[in-house]
Amino acid sequence: MKQKFDVTGMTCSACSAHVEKSVSKLEGVQCVNVNLLQNSMVVEYDDNALGTTDIIHAVESGGYGASVQGETKMQEAPKNVAAEEMHHMKRRLIASFCFLIPLFYISMGHMMGAPLPAILLGDENVMIFALTQLFLTIPVLIINKKYYVVGFKALWNKAPNMDSLIALGSAASVVYSVFAIYSMAYAMGHGDLMTAHHYGMELYFESAAMILTLITVGKYMETRSKGKTSEAISKLMDLAPKTATVLRNGVEQEIPVEEVVTGDTIIVKPGQRIPVDGKIMEGFSAVDESAITGESIPVEKQVGDTVIGATVNKSGYFRMTATRVGKDTTLSQIIALVEEAGASKAPIAKLADKVSGVFVPVVITIAVLAAVIWFVAGNQPFSFALSIGIAVLVISCPCALGLATPTAIMVGTGKGAEYGILVKSAESLEIAHQVQTVVLDKTGTLTEGKPIVTDVVLAKGILRNRLLKQAAAVEALSEHPLAEAIVAYAKEKEVAFEKAENLTATAGQGVEADVAGKHILAGNLKMMQERGIQLGEWEAKAVELAEAGKTPLFFAENETFLGIVALADTLKPTSKAAVDAFHQMGIEVVMLTGDNKRTAEAIAKELDIQVIAEVLPQDKEREVRRLQEQGKKVAMIGDGINDAPALMRADVG
Repeated sequence: MKQKFDVTGMTCSACSAHVEKSVSKLEGVQCVNVNLLQNSMVVEYDDNALGTTDIIHAVESGGYGASVQGETKMQEAPKNVAAEEMHHMKRRLIASFCFLIPLFYISMGHMMGAPLPAILLGDENVMIFALTQLFLTIPVLIINKKYYVVGFKALWNKAPNMDSLIALGSAASVVYSVFAIYSMAYAMGHGDLMTAHHYGMELYFESAAMILTLITVGKYMETRSKGKTSEAISKLMDLAPKTATVLRNGVEQEIPVEEVVTGDTIIVKPGQRIPVDGKIMEGFSAVDESAITGESIPVEKQVGDTVIGATVNKSGYFRMTATRVGKDTTLSQIIALVEEAGASKAPIAKLADKVSGVFVPVVITIAVLAAVIWFVAGNQPFSFALSIGIAVLVISCPCALGLATPTAIMVGTGKGAEYGILVKSAESLEIAHQVQTVVLDKTGTLTEGKPIVTDVVLAKGILRNRLLKQAAAVEALSEHPLAEAIVAYAKEKEVAFEKAENLTATAGQGVEADVAGKHILAGNLKMMQERGIQLGEWEAKAVELAEAGKTPLFFAENETFLGIVALADTLKPTSKAAVDAFHQMGIEVVMLTGDNKRTAEAIAKELDIQVIAEVLPQDKEREVRRLQEQGKKVAMIGDGINDAPALMRADVG
């Protein structure tokens, strides 16, 4: 059985490694995958050997919290925890700096020759100097108390993490500094200004405040990148409509989409998103499925055809029966695939988890040993030995890991953004140079993503303006993207057209209307054949256009054939150069698309690349995995929601 859990209290890879280790020890657990980014965990286990309560108990015994993830309703985008955390972290960071800057100036300013108020200078004022630092440090400790709560809790549960190191290092600095203040007060009370001055130089308040603030800078940057990743899943959720119009007991009612049940009759009007997966039982339409399948040209749907939730009904009105609802819909399965692929770790990430799981206990052991050895073998006072132990903790405190890494990544990703490149993670950067195969989506990636007129084929004796004038007049009444493309083309060629009347549509064929007393037909080959329009040699021309990946539309005026307008989703001007550049680098290029085979092969032939067509989103992910199983490093390039699972599965997306 596979179950997903929410995990709380994780702050670094040492935490996720410990949670993973705690659960892996349980008998009956086959596989554990902890996702630090989403604060979640997926466990595959034998439900005869143990239950969810055993798994939750194992996580809690390690000092973290866990709960079974509820069945997230499709249309409820999860609360963007990362965005809330980022807002909270930003406030903490600003407040910390407000106290750190004056503290740093007071403690270090005089060493750099900066002027200090007279009340803070001289041996007689050393107590005021120390207390001022203490009172500036206390707010920073309170603001960043989370490190102490999490760090000491993990330490108590024998699972020290990075927060434990931060808490120990900064707490030891503060405790020793408070001890120095007491020693200073005692010395001054006995008139020993020299000893008081010595302890005045032994204050580590600014070290404690600096550690906490710098780590918060790193955590803030890390949370920012987390927020960006969470947004991707939220955007997927937002695709699903929030309500559906259902027919119950003969009455139309609008209900939240999560209340739709299998078998419900749903009414879908033009321009609306289809709420769930289903089958058309009455009416017809053209449905824009590009978000799910990647096919750029809307698909004609009639009675008996299946429709997919979150796709857009472009033109007609229809009724459908709900066949798959909630987590069974195609969109829900895409979201699940994205989350699952995001939870899987790169080998380098697993190595980092192992290192950080060992790093913290080793550092604490070294700090204790250093203090003991100096005290026993070095004939030094306890205060000196303690300061050595603190030094090891403070120096080993992961400022470099917590600050340098996110800073380096931010600089790199920022530079990439200048060139229009967004980088998901450090692993992506690391793997990019090893890529052997590039998998490309077609619609919107290689092509423009919308149909445009590519050919105007005229019947004998027909002028171009006559065909365009009648075609644009009829198509102006339709909301179909092909119709919009024809109207836009006519306007671009400055062809004036009159207003059509009496528009009627025939399912799976096309439309007809009256223009200035003439009856105009606009549709496919089937429409022309059924109305007895003689096409002659133009039928073969239409087949030729279709084989080139274009969609031919036929037009007739009364009984006279006017010609063909062919439309296609054309290549972007830069696509050929980009593919050629990949070939020059010795990289294999594969086009993976949900579009029909004929259209895809026409594009692939133009670019001289391999093609796998008519694939659903989950199949795209499977194709990427198949290439990876052949030992290839795969980069996936795509821009549609349908590409999301494959983008997440690929080594670089």
